[in-house]
Amino acid sequence: MTQVTRLFDFPYYQLEHKPNAKALVTKYDGKWEAISTEEYIDKSNAISRALLRLGIQKDDKIAVISTTNRTEWNIMDIGILQLGAQNIPIYPTISAEDYEYVLNHSESIYCFVSDKDVLEKVRKVQSNTKIKEVYSFNHIEGCKHYSELLELGKDQSNQPEVEARKDAVKPEDLATIIYTSGTTGRPKGVMLSHWNITSNALDSSPRVPLKEGETRILSFLPICHIFERLLIYVYQYAGTSIYFAEGIDKIGDNAKEIKPNLMSVVPRLLEKVFDKIMFKGEELSGIKKGLFFWAVRLAERWEPYGANGGWYEFQLKIANKLIFTKWREALGGELGTMVSGSAALQPRLARIFGAAQMQVMEGYGLTETSPVVAVGMYKDHGYKVATVGKPIGNVEVKIADDGEILIKGPNVMLGYYKDPEKTASVMSGDYFHTGDKGIIDAEGFLKITGRKKEMFKTSGGKYVIPPLLENDMKQSLFIEQIMVIGEGEKMPAALIQPNFDFIRDWIDLKKHNVGKTDAEIANSDIVINRIQQEIDKYNKHFGKWEQIKRFELTPDVWSIDGGHLTPTMKMKRAIIKNIYQDLYDKIYRS
Repeated sequence: MTQVTRLFDFPYYQLEHKPNAKALVTKYDGKWEAISTEEYIDKSNAISRALLRLGIQKDDKIAVISTTNRTEWNIMDIGILQLGAQNIPIYPTISAEDYEYVLNHSESIYCFVSDKDVLEKVRKVQSNTKIKEVYSFNHIEGCKHYSELLELGKDQSNQPEVEARKDAVKPEDLATIIYTSGTTGRPKGVMLSHWNITSNALDSSPRVPLKEGETRILSFLPICHIFERLLIYVYQYAGTSIYFAEGIDKIGDNAKEIKPNLMSVVPRLLEKVFDKIMFKGEELSGIKKGLFFWAVRLAERWEPYGANGGWYEFQLKIANKLIFTKWREALGGELGTMVSGSAALQPRLARIFGAAQMQVMEGYGLTETSPVVAVGMYKDHGYKVATVGKPIGNVEVKIADDGEILIKGPNVMLGYYKDPEKTASVMSGDYFHTGDKGIIDAEGFLKITGRKKEMFKTSGGKYVIPPLLENDMKQSLFIEQIMVIGEGEKMPAALIQPNFDFIRDWIDLKKHNVGKTDAEIANSDIVINRIQQEIDKYNKHFGKWEQIKRFELTPDVWSIDGGHLTPTMKMKRAIIKNIYQDLYDKIYRS
């Protein structure tokens, strides 16, 4: 019987216990193409045999960069890992200079890319790295295709060597180095062992509502990030069918095609989905509009497990039949659970989607913890709005005297690659310092209260916790991004990126005489006054000392390419402040 102790054991476990004819499914040229568990393993072994023929040794590093999740990524992952080599996943959206840094720092010797855009960035810097050859998943002129390795690996005569390499891999061996996007400076290389991630997948599995061999998954969050990658192993362990979305812009279309039961999300995506739903509601009229907003108001009061009583549940059934079924149909009609990570989720959204029978299970973790520390679970009363659930099995959570969350368990990283000093700075014995602050309530639920480094003092000595304000303010349909500022200043203020698309629609709806370019919107007194109303509304939730006293609108969209955001959509605070130094000075110096 296969014991799952290393990452490449997952597909073998699936083959033995829950073989699936549609283990991995990717869309090529408009058609979904599935491979079975058996074919997945066969192709992974062919890759391993080919890599041996290329001279790959234990602990060699191979970079994989893919714009979208796809079957080939997973085949490469297993093919690399079972040789005792390491898979170095790289965010596709970072700059060519960052590619160069990661490729050199990791000492990668081969690189696999998904498409022409990624290839062009790699080619720019390849001569400055140790990369011997680049292979692509798409057919690109002038680049070797990954199928050449499948051909090279057809000859099975060296399979005994593959088996010997597999047997030699220990659970505690290094499996991957994940370069965290980082909100400041160069990315850090987080070293994760096979057992770091495997134990985390096994301990997380009971929290994810999967029906063995039946559940359909839609996967679209970047697999180069440990959150989605961990879930892919969890899904494989349960024998589910994993469909890889064509891209974040195709999620709605793909969901209608495959009717997923579960998918992972980030709060930003749910915010955008909800914004679209709300705008459609605004376009309704008469009784339809009245019913729509009655259902939304009802949903905002939702509590799990029927806690609001029979009359509320009766009304909710009506709202589901009349309104929420249409919301579910837009995502395939069979989506029951979404697992949310990466950032804090607005409690209002958790309630609304929960009421609409698409429960959002919020989780918490870091790359350094492989990543899951805690996650909600609807069964057995393991879910509570505005918390990240209870810690998973075998992971210990301790709250330090200053409120910082400390983690101990088999999921805690081996350390930062080539940086023992940095590693030592985040460890106290076996406990990892997360940098996040939190509390554990009387029922054992973990609640994140802020980021240690993001809290600041005004010149009056009052503490302000920006994420609490930002998360509340982002409930406004007019606000796409907001960054609270004011460290050492006399008052808190904010830099705001307006929700340009929504505001353009709002201008049409209200027939305002306002230009529609991003710059015209950001400088419009009508828009500024309307956003002031939103700020005033949400300010009431906070003490006088932490309320936003002034704000400025930025004339462009905050993006990964623009340097405002990390690949996981977190704000690069210092960089944003630097980009909009003129607006900062206008707030505090004019």
